[in-house]
Amino acid sequence: MGFFPVFLSVVYVVRNQAQQLESIIQYASAQLTSLVIDYELIIVDNASDDDSVNVLKSLTGPSGYPNLQVYALTKEVDSDTASWVGLENALGDFIVIIDPLLDDIGFLPEMLKKAVTGADVVFANNRQKPRQSFAYRTAYTAFNLLYKSLNGIHLAKEAPQYRLLSKRVVNFILQHPQPAVTYRHLPATGGFARVNMEYSAKPRATKTKKLGESIDRGMRLLVSTTQAPMRLVTSLSLFGAAANLLYSVYVLAVGIFKTDVAPGWVSLSLQQSGMFFLISLVLLVLGEYILHMASLSNEGPLYHVGQEFTSMRMTHREKLNIEDVSSSSTKASHHSGQLVT
Repeated sequence: MGFFPVFLSVVYVVRNQAQQLESIIQYASAQLTSLVIDYELIIVDNASDDDSVNVLKSLTGPSGYPNLQVYALTKEVDSDTASWVGLENALGDFIVIIDPLLDDIGFLPEMLKKAVTGADVVFANNRQKPRQSFAYRTAYTAFNLLYKSLNGIHLAKEAPQYRLLSKRVVNFILQHPQPAVTYRHLPATGGFARVNMEYSAKPRATKTKKLGESIDRGMRLLVSTTQAPMRLVTSLSLFGAAANLLYSVYVLAVGIFKTDVAPGWVSLSLQQSGMFFLISLVLLVLGEYILHMASLSNEGPLYHVGQEFTSMRMTHREKLNIEDVSSSSTKASHHSGQLVT
């Protein structure tokens, strides 16, 4: 394992993991201490309803672990928003986002090697996946294929959750109006130097992933990260107008060349069925888009930090108060020489 002269921020998102927190933090601290010159471990508690917050308070106490930053949210949010809480409060030269139940921090040295040699974004994809229901796997595959057709990127393979970002990538995301949403795809599409890596490690997660937990998140990504939904609305509207025009020509032709048609019956029936079908499609897509825009303006902030606490010891602050004795002596001798002269 190499040693890197960087200040690294590590973001963990946890929820209802009170029994595992100390072992997770202990292992992460041991890894980071021998990996980088300094670090901070940012824990975002996603509104746990067990004893997680109290455990975290004790772990940041006088006898706890150094370099911990804890942000306890008041309501549960999606994983991307929770990750962004840690990202926008990180101070490191590089920031890595890790799911302690799915991702292996042991692969971090390989990612840092790529980062310090010029990569602004390093993605790591675990070939071993947690258990997933059949419905989840089917919808997951369909969603990624649809997203790739709209945005040109396969999120699962080309922009997985386990990622290391340079500070300038985070600053770039901050310029966008919805950083908590665009954070998911923007590092892969923003034009930064990017590396995609793969590794294999057994996930700690034991809970089976279900479809219902991800539907809302998938819809938000589809309608908020691309103009395709509105393009679809305009395309359907244009198609409806063209169909109406063609249908009008058809009605005129029937009226001119047919004599045994019941007055108004054929034209009225076809017009109603065809137009109502098109209107339904338009309203479906437009309705999803309007719901998303309304949620941005009416629901208030995406998250609220209810409690924030920090380790009693932060090593990077201690180092700010250390002055090189030999350097100080040299400076003093230099100044004394000038005075004598």
